[in-house]
Amino acid sequence: MRSKDTAEPGRRHWWARRSARPDPFEALAIQVRLAAVTAQLHTIDTDERMFARGRRRIAYQAAYDALLADACRLAGVSVPDGEVSEDERLREELELTARGWSW
Repeated sequence: MRSKDTAEPGRRHWWARRSARPDPFEALAIQVRLAAVTAQLHTIDTDERMFARGRRRIAYQAAYDALLADACRLAGVSVPDGEVSEDERLREELELTARGWSW
């Protein structure tokens, strides 16, 4: 009789398969937050009457970059350390979109 701890060759336990995939609820939460921050960035860019637009833009861009990095880590996309350039931001967005992410 086989032990319950051993699995057939080539098969993994359900918890091993589960840990390899990202949590769909965590992915959804990040996508919702990305959409909210993107909408706020659009508002900042279009509303000329807004007070302190530059400071708000910097703060929301930093929040967007942090959320984008979290999304990339969750999706398995490599993320460089440090400040994010426009080209790097675009690469990350394209990689996430290619993996089925939307916001």
